[in-house]
Amino acid sequence: MPLTFDITHRDSESRARVGVITTAHGPVETPVFMPVGTRGSVKSLTPEEVRDAGAQIILGNTYHLYLQPGHELIAQMGGLHRFMGWQGPILTDSGGFQVFSLIYGGIADEVKGRRPSQHAQLKPGMVKVTENGVIFRSYIDGSKHLFTPERSIEIQKGIGADIILCFDELPPFRAGYDYTARSLERTHRWEARCLAFHRQTLGGANLSFAAPNHDQSLFGIVHGGVFENLRRASAEYIGGLGFDGLCIGGSLGKDKQQINEVVDMTVPHMPDALPRHLLGIGDVDDLLEGVARGIDMFDCVSPTRLGRHGAALVRDANRKWRLNVQNASLRNDPGPLDAQCRCYTCRTYSRAYIHHLFRAQELLGIRLLSLHNVEFLCALMQEVRASIRVGRFTELRRTWLSRP
Repeated sequence: MPLTFDITHRDSESRARVGVITTAHGPVETPVFMPVGTRGSVKSLTPEEVRDAGAQIILGNTYHLYLQPGHELIAQMGGLHRFMGWQGPILTDSGGFQVFSLIYGGIADEVKGRRPSQHAQLKPGMVKVTENGVIFRSYIDGSKHLFTPERSIEIQKGIGADIILCFDELPPFRAGYDYTARSLERTHRWEARCLAFHRQTLGGANLSFAAPNHDQSLFGIVHGGVFENLRRASAEYIGGLGFDGLCIGGSLGKDKQQINEVVDMTVPHMPDALPRHLLGIGDVDDLLEGVARGIDMFDCVSPTRLGRHGAALVRDANRKWRLNVQNASLRNDPGPLDAQCRCYTCRTYSRAYIHHLFRAQELLGIRLLSLHNVEFLCALMQEVRASIRVGRFTELRRTWLSRP
């Protein structure tokens, strides 16, 4: 069954909307946050725990799953759903972000000036970019690999996700207009190749393995950096190719204000009838601002990454919605991490106990905090959907973002 998207409610004071994406592995109510299971696992959590936390869909990483254990083995095992024991929908990225991160590092590196900016240099021997694709070396064993648009789609067909993404070039956020424009043109050519190969291999045709999922849907990715005319041109071009949904990707800017500006300059030119995914975004304020601007889907590693580093998500804008559980003030605090949260961690354990686990370097602390953070964001999105349905999203947004 191919993907369908039905919009059921719209907010009268913003672009926020509620919808339902229907996939072969079940429906997804939007707006939705999806936890990231990079290597086929949402770190430290079982699929049952992720499901019970309210997650409707998860993301798997093409680059990492290709390198280990390999997409052909995953296909042989019946696809990623069966391999990892997750019965709900799965989305895979293209691997492009990880490959190009080998060139430029993460955006945090760029913002902090850790790398050359305007014309960032390749790490020696790690990556070579050509019109055909990207040649790179594995971080595991140094072996050489080639990702082309067609190869990325082939790998994702072996993984068997319900929603797969086009292979794209990711320029550094400091890139100038000319560099970004050239990169955009290449990305457009690559995405057209992805779509053509996807259509040629529907039903598993022309693949060297048995595809575990014949009902995959392909999303295009809109690029253009922080330049309004490039974003508009990309949204109109990619939006007219016949994809099943669209992502906003590429460089989103150096800070939250610029991210919002990029979304504002992009969404009005995207087809209203298609689901919109803002890639790699997961902070509380970014989710609310994205929903207000018409975004339907979000993904981020933040819930489990924060959990590994001792940060709990809480309803406190003054703390930027984060509580450091290793703070000495929590040593004898009998309360839950968040008084309004109904997750297993908050129902069962005190701040003092979580504080103790992290001080004692017990693995249970990471698991309990990760579980709380995943459920916190899933519950936030459930609250967002409910508020849009009854016309109170603006009020909800103001309450979450206000500081006492």
